[in-house]
Amino acid sequence: MGPSHFIFLLLDGFPHISLSCAIEPLRLANHVAGAEIYRWSLASLDGGAVTASNGLSTPVGQGLMQLERREKLLIVAGDEALRDHGADLGAWLRTQRARGAILGGVCSGAYPLARAGLLSGREAAIHWAYHDAFSERFPNVRLTKSLYVADALHPTCSGGMATLDLLLHMIFQDHGRDLAVAVAEQLVCSGMRDGKSLQRFSAQFRHGVRNSLLARAIARMNENIETPMQAHELAGELGISCRQLERIFAKHLDVAPMRYWLELRLGRARNLLLQSEASVSEIAVACGFSSMSHFSKVFRTRFGYSPANERAVRAAEPAARVRQSG
Repeated sequence: MGPSHFIFLLLDGFPHISLSCAIEPLRLANHVAGAEIYRWSLASLDGGAVTASNGLSTPVGQGLMQLERREKLLIVAGDEALRDHGADLGAWLRTQRARGAILGGVCSGAYPLARAGLLSGREAAIHWAYHDAFSERFPNVRLTKSLYVADALHPTCSGGMATLDLLLHMIFQDHGRDLAVAVAEQLVCSGMRDGKSLQRFSAQFRHGVRNSLLARAIARMNENIETPMQAHELAGELGISCRQLERIFAKHLDVAPMRYWLELRLGRARNLLLQSEASVSEIAVACGFSSMSHFSKVFRTRFGYSPANERAVRAAEPAARVRQSG
């Protein structure tokens, strides 16, 4: 049996760290094994060079091509994956799956797979920044907050260092624990994280506190973005008084609990405005705002412009950067 071949399909704006964290474990696996057990190549939609999110131009060896059985294709993508590349990419992905190729996604790479209908009913991982829009767009995909999903047909991961975790896991599956551990040691990793590890820090880690009531309160807030409760309702669920709830948030976060909840809702609204095509009114409802005027007012107060202008402001940023550098 010959070496396993990975093909990395790069989309414009892909995170360079994710590509490095995918290739280096394969290179080191060959080094440690003393044989070529992995090969890899880069591809793009049209065969031309691709610009990473850090501005580096990355040449590739090929465009879309017929994949052989057992080849593994990983789509490495950032914001560009949110844009629909048309029916051609989806049809190509479905054809390659029918031919037996393994198709996965890194960072936002699950987007093209979901558009092609390949993830329906399956568990998938995507970078936490894209969770809100992805879950709204693809309700039939079982989105996880974990680092990666080692699905046999469609492996996905959240990007960044989680790409390294996924590749180490795949090396472990292919060649055993000893080789995977040896590769991790070459990379000076402190350990091999499993796919169930969460992408984001816990409330205790993020805020430097270990208060179980605070953690439970924040968890309930995140679970109820669309249908926020009143302070007394939340306190009742926690089995404490409103005054106790306020004291906990004031002591550990220096903010009122309802203000913290509002920030969570506004953060999700902003993500949906930037990453989905839902209307402003639909997004307002999805984030628990029953009044458009109230939503617009608090959004403008927080970010400096109205929800309707959010997309226009972000779209203008690249052009402004070009003018400044010219």
